[in-house]
Amino acid sequence: MNTTMEATQNEQNGQVNSPDPNPSPVPQHQSLSKNAQKKLLKQQKYEAKKAEKKAQMKEQKQRDAERKRKEWEEKLAALPEDERLKLIDSRKELRRERMEKRSEERGQKIQRLTQAKETGQNIVVDLEFSHLMTHSEIHSLVQQIMYCYAVNGRCSSPAHLWLTGCEGEMETQLQRLPGFDKWIIEKEKQSYIKAFSDRKDDLVYLTADSETVLHELDPTKVYIVGGLVDRNRWKGITMKKAEEQGIHTAKLPIGAYMKMSSSQVLTVNQVIEILLKFLETKDWKGSFFQVIPQRKRTEGDSENCQEVDGEDCEEETEKKKRCLEVPSHD
Repeated sequence: MNTTMEATQNEQNGQVNSPDPNPSPVPQHQSLSKNAQKKLLKQQKYEAKKAEKKAQMKEQKQRDAERKRKEWEEKLAALPEDERLKLIDSRKELRRERMEKRSEERGQKIQRLTQAKETGQNIVVDLEFSHLMTHSEIHSLVQQIMYCYAVNGRCSSPAHLWLTGCEGEMETQLQRLPGFDKWIIEKEKQSYIKAFSDRKDDLVYLTADSETVLHELDPTKVYIVGGLVDRNRWKGITMKKAEEQGIHTAKLPIGAYMKMSSSQVLTVNQVIEILLKFLETKDWKGSFFQVIPQRKRTEGDSENCQEVDGEDCEEETEKKKRCLEVPSHD
C-alpha cells in the first residue's frame, strides 16, 4: 500500500525514473580526458586559423589578378592601334613559348621517372602506421609525400619511389591529390615485406636507433623510410618493427657532420630529399646542410645525436610552396 502511494506521489511530482524519450545528446568532448580536450581544442583552433589564412590568400590572389588585368587594359588603351596589336601578339608569343617549354620539361620528367623504374635507387615510404595517426597527421604526411614526388621529378637522376601499405584513409587522402592516379610512382596496398618477398635480404630500414651507419647507397638495396607523423609519441617504433621482421637497418651519418640543435626528428620529405641529393652529389655533408633547416642544427664535430625515422617535425613551409608544383597529368 505504501509502495503504491509512493509511486502515485512520484508520478504526480514528475519524479518517475522512466527513460527520457528524447534524451539530449552528450557532447563528445565530455567523454574525453582533459588533456584530450585541450588537444582537440588546439587542433580546432589550428584548423580554423588555417582555413582563415587560406581564404585570405585566395582573396589576395584574386585582387592581384584583377589589378594586373586592369593594368594591362590601361596599358593597351594608352597605345595607338598598331602598337597595341604588336603588344598583344608579343604577349601571345611569350605565352606560347612558355607552354612549349613546360611541355618539353614535362616530357623530360616523364622520361626520367620512367627510366628510374628500371634503374633508379629503390626508396620506400612505409605507410603502415596510418592507424597510429590522427586525420590531420595523415594529411600532413600526404603533403610530405606530394613534396617528395615533386622533388624526385626535378632530379636529373631520380629514385624509384614506392608507397607500400597504401590503404584506408591514407589511400583516400592520396587519391584526392590532383593527378595522383597518373603519378609515376609505385603504389602498393600490400606491405614492403610482401612487395619485395623475394628480396628480403635487400631491405634496409632507415632508423636512428640502428647501430649501422649508412656511408653509401647501394643500388641493389631497397631503403625504407617510416611514414609516421608522430609528434614524438612513437620513438623507436621503426627499429622494433625492423627487428621483428628480421630485416637490415641503418642510420644516416648526420652525427659525423653536424649537431642537431632542437628537435632531433626529420620529416619524411627531409629524409628522402637528403637521399636524393646524395644520389646526385655523393656528398653527405652538402646534402644535410642543404636540406636540414638552420633552426634544427648547429655545426659541430661528430656526435651521434640524430633521429631519422621519417617521424614528424614542423615542415619547411616556404620551401615546400616553391617546390610543390605537381602537374595533374604527370
